[in-house]
Amino acid sequence: MSNIQTLLEDAIKLDGALAVAIGDWKTGMCLGSLGTNTDKFPAEAIELAVAGNTEVIRAKMKVASSLGLDEKIEDILVTLEGQYHLMELTQTISGLFFYLVLDREKGNLALARIKLKNLERQLAL
Repeated sequence: MSNIQTLLEDAIKLDGALAVAIGDWKTGMCLGSLGTNTDKFPAEAIELAVAGNTEVIRAKMKVASSLGLDEKIEDILVTLEGQYHLMELTQTISGLFFYLVLDREKGNLALARIKLKNLERQLAL
């Protein structure tokens, strides 16, 4: 049974979390999302962000493959002046990723990465 909503509700409780989603980087689909709907990141933007960032993940996968890297990509971080955009690729279910938008002033990137890794291990469809 899917626990996506429960995991999203847990992730959005992170200090500084503005939005969180679970996406499929192979299809570009957003499987679920939650946002705080602030001026810093409107709730309706999360699905567009997930779809757009699937291209970032695909590009990185292609580069890793071209380089012959044997290691899996764990996460990808995009740093903005006021936000972190973290893509945590799931290791348990191929093709899925958590997408977290974190306010740089209020959030803790290290704790967010640990939290997403723990949630990723619990993901079930």
